[in-house]
Amino acid sequence: MRTSPEKAIAFYKMQGSGNDFILVDNRYLGLPTEVMPHWAKALCARAFGIGADGLIFIDKAPSGEQVDYRWHFYNADGSRAEMCGNGSRCVARLAFELGIAGPNQVFMTDAGPIQAHIIEQTGHIKVQLTRPQDLKLNISLAMDTGEAMQVHFVNTGVPHTVVLTDHVKAINVLDLGNTIRFHDHFAPNGTNVNFVQIEDLDHILLRTYERGVENETYACGTGACAAVYVAHALRKCSEHVSVTTSGGEKLVVHLENDDIFLQGDAVIVYTGSMNPETFGLTVG
Repeated sequence: MRTSPEKAIAFYKMQGSGNDFILVDNRYLGLPTEVMPHWAKALCARAFGIGADGLIFIDKAPSGEQVDYRWHFYNADGSRAEMCGNGSRCVARLAFELGIAGPNQVFMTDAGPIQAHIIEQTGHIKVQLTRPQDLKLNISLAMDTGEAMQVHFVNTGVPHTVVLTDHVKAINVLDLGNTIRFHDHFAPNGTNVNFVQIEDLDHILLRTYERGVENETYACGTGACAAVYVAHALRKCSEHVSVTTSGGEKLVVHLENDDIFLQGDAVIVYTGSMNPETFGLTVG
């Protein structure tokens, strides 16, 4: 099918530590939020769409809000998410490249305003997430096997369960992650699930099962922050921690009292244009 220029919509494919996203500048496109879940499911489908862990729309700043812009974030299954750490670094990079915001910026998410800073020396993006909430340590989770599993919980913009293990590579993340994600204890909203191996006070290994993607992803920024926040609360790590993700990339998480910062790279992999009609999508 030949795409007519007047119907083509630009998109940006980006990745942050292996977590990949499709970004669309919606400031003048004016796509209503009612259709955004359908766009996410169609465009994020690997092999059938562009393929990604999530879809991000950049919108104008809400009236009266002291922010540079607003985002709408959707997981690959079309569910709307309050926050995404790696996605926040990607949107900050794109907003800077498009001239929407400067190197120091603030944008609105469903979890609240997020501050981002482009570090000129390295090109990395540092974001300050919303303050962690609802920390619960040493939860005894009843499993179908009849045994109990000790887990921990914190909300770093989205809900995260943290499981400490001595051998993170041996974990069946898909099966165990899915079981915990849909466990009655976390109903009705469910939870992301992070399996964490503590190497030393300044370094952890992380594998994450992401809610909404319903699979293990190469990285999860809010999951990295949750893992470090929990480990620090248990006195198992310092306030400045390098996190190696399952994709082999490194994120840096820094704690300052109740504030939490996430730092890492964010890359525009390619740009393109697509015709919504090809995917059976509408713009209104």
